[in-house]
Amino acid sequence: MLLAIDVGNTQTVVGVYQEKRLLHQWRVATNKQHTSDELRVKLAPLLLSEGIATQHLEGVALASVVPQLTQAWCAAVERMTGSEALVCSAEAAGGLFSTEYANPAEIGADRVADAVAAKALYGAPVVVVDFGTATNIEVIDAEGRFVGGVIAPGVETSAQALFSRATRLGAIELVDPHTAIGGNTEQAIQAGIVYGEADRVDGLVQRIFDQLGYRATVVATGGLAARVAAQSRTITVTNPELTLEGLRLVYEAREAARRA
Repeated sequence: MLLAIDVGNTQTVVGVYQEKRLLHQWRVATNKQHTSDELRVKLAPLLLSEGIATQHLEGVALASVVPQLTQAWCAAVERMTGSEALVCSAEAAGGLFSTEYANPAEIGADRVADAVAAKALYGAPVVVVDFGTATNIEVIDAEGRFVGGVIAPGVETSAQALFSRATRLGAIELVDPHTAIGGNTEQAIQAGIVYGEADRVDGLVQRIFDQLGYRATVVATGGLAARVAAQSRTITVTNPELTLEGLRLVYEAREAARRA
């Protein structure tokens, strides 16, 4: 079994694979202050809840955008499983990740994993829209190269900024209000945030198409992908497990290279 961990600024997604099949997945809050011991205490009950013994975990793949947690997670899983984690990066992805980026080392691990999975699953060209703390857009051109993308404030990040600064506006659930003209304050906020995010993504994707000179498959992933993708005119498929899939592919490629 493979343990795949995607550490984001707001949430951490943990998955367990049996070969190519994702058996279990958990989404938990990210706490940037957690030590390796606290992470072990957090992870152990999740595995236990599905009857997974740590000795059955043969490998670990990690993507982290929180530097202070990267080493903590590595220490935690090595102590639990006896395996050293593969930390995803442009370098670790090897031949699965082709780019002409000026400094590949600065590309976030989640962006690398998303790009690897999208290209493998949907071919090239392909565009990934990852709805997390930030809304990341990754662009893989017709030659299969990662050429860059967009990083913008995420849906919940924007919403929290609004709620914290506008004292008369309370937090509301970010769902489809089914009206572009809000008949009350709650609907008006939902239209502004949910429809606004969908239209922002559509506008950015159209600019990407214009620059590429051709259209591409657009894949949505991340915690709010399903809600926003439903309102989008350019997103063609939603895959909430895309980052975990990328981690699995990078890990399998490394293991295949080791055995060769």
